[in-house]
Amino acid sequence: MSICENCHHEVNGNFCPNCGHPQKLERINGRYILSEIGNVLNLQKGIFYTIKELLIRPGQNIRQFISKDRNRLVKPILFILICSLTYTISVRLFHFEDGYIKYNFDDSSASTIGSIFQWISQNYGYSNILMAVFIALWLKIFFRKYNYNIYEILILLCFIMGMEMLIFSLLGILESLTQLRILDFSVYLVFIYAFWAIGQFFDGKKIKNYFKALISYFLGMITSIIVVVCLALLIELIK
Repeated sequence: MSICENCHHEVNGNFCPNCGHPQKLERINGRYILSEIGNVLNLQKGIFYTIKELLIRPGQNIRQFISKDRNRLVKPILFILICSLTYTISVRLFHFEDGYIKYNFDDSSASTIGSIFQWISQNYGYSNILMAVFIALWLKIFFRKYNYNIYEILILLCFIMGMEMLIFSLLGILESLTQLRILDFSVYLVFIYAFWAIGQFFDGKKIKNYFKALISYFLGMITSIIVVVCLALLIELIK
């Protein structure tokens, strides 16, 4: 009889009967690393499976993740981090430009507002995550009768914005390889996907939900820009 190092419960075997913690952890070696990578890339419950499900039935799968089964899809925070990293690496390697906000750099870029918008334009992956907070607030207002809290709506947006970054990455790579202006239409494609996924999540049978998703998304973007400008003006006043 021994004591579990995790919950201090008595253990008589290889695993704790109280918390399931193993008595002896596997040593970290090459096999362990390959196993962890395999778990993330698992075609049944890994990143590729998650991408496939979010392409086919985003609303239903995210709703099921929140309310029923949280093991079928990759965890939302891990998913958006992987997508953000994929996007950042793609931009660095293939040198394409995209994003919702285009900012022309001139002498005003030395100002606080110019510096902030320059960072947004050059770090779309991270700024997109910050913008999700404001979109979530508007979605909470427009879809308040569905009784999802702000954290559950943020989970929805983590999956959706992760997919948006993957779409941008794929189209950016194709544009870089083919020299065709594919990214000129990518923003429309991303918006359509976002409205469709959000509307599907909040009862896709109701057409008005797709319009509410559209309005919420744009209001969230506008609100985030207003907050950025106000923050920049406040910094200028302090300076």
